Amino acid sequence: MVLAPFARLFRTLRIPVPTNMATTAANPLSSLVAHIIAGLKRLDTSMDPRKTIGILRQYQFTIYNTALWAGLAILACVNLYIMDSRLLKVLIPTAYLAAILIPATSQFFFPATPVLMWVLTFFCARYIPSSWRPDIHVVLLPTLESVLYGANISDLLTRFTHPVLDILAWLPYGVGHFAIPGIIALVLWTFAPKGSAQFFGKAFGFMNLVGVLCQIFFPCAAPWYEIIHGLVPANYSMPGSPGGLMRIDRIFGSKGYTNTFGSAPLVFGAFPSLHSGCATMDALFLTHFFPKYRYAYWTYVGVLYWSTMYLTHHYLIDVVGGGCLALASFFYFMPKEFKDLASGIDWEAEGTHGGQYDRVGQEQDELDLDEEIRQLDGNHVEPESTASTKEALRGKNARDGSREDSQLV
Repeated sequence: MVLAPFARLFRTLRIPVPTNMATTAANPLSSLVAHIIAGLKRLDTSMDPRKTIGILRQYQFTIYNTALWAGLAILACVNLYIMDSRLLKVLIPTAYLAAILIPATSQFFFPATPVLMWVLTFFCARYIPSSWRPDIHVVLLPTLESVLYGANISDLLTRFTHPVLDILAWLPYGVGHFAIPGIIALVLWTFAPKGSAQFFGKAFGFMNLVGVLCQIFFPCAAPWYEIIHGLVPANYSMPGSPGGLMRIDRIFGSKGYTNTFGSAPLVFGAFPSLHSGCATMDALFLTHFFPKYRYAYWTYVGVLYWSTMYLTHHYLIDVVGGGCLALASFFYFMPKEFKDLASGIDWEAEGTHGGQYDRVGQEQDELDLDEEIRQLDGNHVEPESTASTKEALRGKNARDGSREDSQLV
């Protein structure tokens, strides 16, 4: 609803693309502006719920998608049932239904349904009755890590600490983890093929949802628990700990992470590591659609893997589990029209659109973005008919010139 007035403005006004800026790597501003304008023009600004109802009536229900949505509905009912706030029990479903009924908001909230369900499930984990909760595994993860990898790798990474390393670990773990997924969604919506942002929301949301459910049904203690309490049995009354992030609180002179992790709704959620899962998912999408900087993407992933263990929040096996979960979700939910991008289609190159492969930033009816970019670059290719006409005119002029020369002689 916030973007609706701006979308209407861009639909009604003809904003010219600046012609004095080259769309090269040195100055890509005009290309970025053109993509954003085309994307804003594509936004649905309708506020009529009947439009959404009409689309819903035409929707082709299958056993797969029916079971998927039924599972989400059942999980939502369970979360609302155990929630102790009556106001939220009414407000959350009412707000969600209103958001998906209005076309202007449903284009954002409907694809984000798996993400919203993940957030709701994580928030409601604090309300799970004690009689429903399984036993907490304290010894299992460090034992598996030693057996599978020959040593407690995560423990070795915490032997040496330094404020510089603390900041280096905090940036991806405490900042990038929360900011980068939203940025990637905007980049996919603006520059990647149509449907890629929806694909990201589905794969990213279900990966986190499955991860939270694993943490609820298979609770495991993190390395910080072993450092503080040893290997004694844990119980759900124990508060969480910020682990190595406590050093960040000391650096900034605050207690933000101490208070946040101390009141976390899911204290014993070490396996799988959703920090590593989210970073892996981010890199998979960027590598798939924008492979030019793939080495930078995976360097960031490697640093985040290290930070999860350096800050004593995960064992190595947790990191591996999160990465495997991201891979499974990415390839399971990938639409078939995106599966052949690895065969040579480069979405960063100009003119590589056609058929079912369309850039998100391209408005076919109102703005031919690739044509605009070619014109700005001065690389506009003349039609064949125009070229042949010019060639014929050159031949005619040559013949006329020959006649004049013969007459003069």
